[in-house]
Amino acid sequence: MSEKVDIDALKTDVIGKLKTVYDPEIPVDIYELGLIYEINSDADGNVQIIMTLTSPNCPAAEEIPADINTKVKSLEQVKSLDVQITFDPPWDKDMMSEEAQLELGFL
Repeated sequence: MSEKVDIDALKTDVIGKLKTVYDPEIPVDIYELGLIYEINSDADGNVQIIMTLTSPNCPAAEEIPADINTKVKSLEQVKSLDVQITFDPPWDKDMMSEEAQLELGFL
């Protein structure tokens, strides 16, 4: 039987990895941009990320999920990863953290 994963620690580690993923056109990570809607995980190390993109026509629509996949799967405790993209609700700048809004000049 495999060792169980600390779900809270795993989520913290996943967020840390997500903060290293950037939309190539925006100098702010996808987590601070508010593109991550949900992070779900279980004690077996299965992770599901529900996210959006800044627009349905985002030129990095393939690049961003691939980068997430590479970085999150590099975590030792992640057994499987499922990244799902949704446009409901659609993203808007109010979903960004205050830090991101400051960085991009919205505050």
